[in-house]
Amino acid sequence: MRCEHCQYNTAIVDRLKNEAPSQELLDSLTEVFKVFGDNTRIKILWNLFDNEICVADIAEKTGMSQSAISHQLKSLKQARLIKARRDGKNTFYSLCDDHVKRIIEQVMIHISE
Repeated sequence: MRCEHCQYNTAIVDRLKNEAPSQELLDSLTEVFKVFGDNTRIKILWNLFDNEICVADIAEKTGMSQSAISHQLKSLKQARLIKARRDGKNTFYSLCDDHVKRIIEQVMIHISE
């Protein structure tokens, strides 16, 4: 039964059904959003917006222990949101690419409206 207030467009509905993401892609997307759903990880990502920094600096900027930061960095790295670069005994972290920054910026714009 069609709602008289809605224009039911079968072409649009068919396109959405036929172009639906695979279950594997949906699962990956869900996992990434879960990673974004943590205040500490957002703080870490924020600190990596324009900087490549080490665990000690991230811990200092967030007021958390280095072990707590390391645990969160593991999740961010597994989600391919950050990357690590070793320099001697130090490991420096940065965003994988500008997409990560743009996701956060777009959500901030959305909630600010």
